[in-house]
Amino acid sequence: MAKKVQTDRREFIKYSTLGILGLVLGGGVVFSPYALYAENRLRPPGAVPEKEFLALCIKCGQCLQVCPYHSIELADIAQGHGVGTPYIDATKRGCYACNAVPCVLACPSGALDHSCEKAEDIQMGIAVLEFPDKCLAMSNTPVPDNYLEPMKEFTESVNNVTELELQLLDRMSGYEGKACTLCADICPVPNPLSAISMVRDSGGGNKPEIYDGCIGCGACEEICPTQTPSIVVKPRVTYEEYYNKA
Repeated sequence: MAKKVQTDRREFIKYSTLGILGLVLGGGVVFSPYALYAENRLRPPGAVPEKEFLALCIKCGQCLQVCPYHSIELADIAQGHGVGTPYIDATKRGCYACNAVPCVLACPSGALDHSCEKAEDIQMGIAVLEFPDKCLAMSNTPVPDNYLEPMKEFTESVNNVTELELQLLDRMSGYEGKACTLCADICPVPNPLSAISMVRDSGGGNKPEIYDGCIGCGACEEICPTQTPSIVVKPRVTYEEYYNKA
């Protein structure tokens, strides 16, 4: 009887293991297109071309540790084959182009190019007014009272809030009921008018206009008060590639 129980147990373990392995492999087949797509994410400042970045990044998390705005996350297994690599989700927290670019200085492998030494050297992508029909500025819709809640919630969720994050919250408060200029006002580029400005639109409102000084930091996407951000960052796309083509 004991021998039969041991045999049954071995058979159960064998087939259970095979079943789990089959599910994992099957999942890989199902999710592989998403894994490839997911690599087109916003990388930290100074990131070298994507294939080279994936080869060089040692997934140490040093860039994340030194970021004073908690902008950088590490990709988990559900986000493609670059597991453990750093990226920025601008819907939660954009990059604020810190002086001396500390995330680049902290990178030991060259995945973040050390020739990126200041905000003007950063080229993460390009901002695009993706949904102009939802833009509050263009429709002359006042900024809603709860516009700052996502930024507040994010700041409250981090373990060690920095003084820079508190200053950011203070800087972006007080827009309730006013005409929306948030994307232009939050731009962290040293000369923000080289990157974005509000211009009169033919419909009577104001429209965010993007210039070649935009570094694709995602700050405008973070603060955009529409439910789905009207303005978004296209990762690893230059101004010339997007706007000259358009």
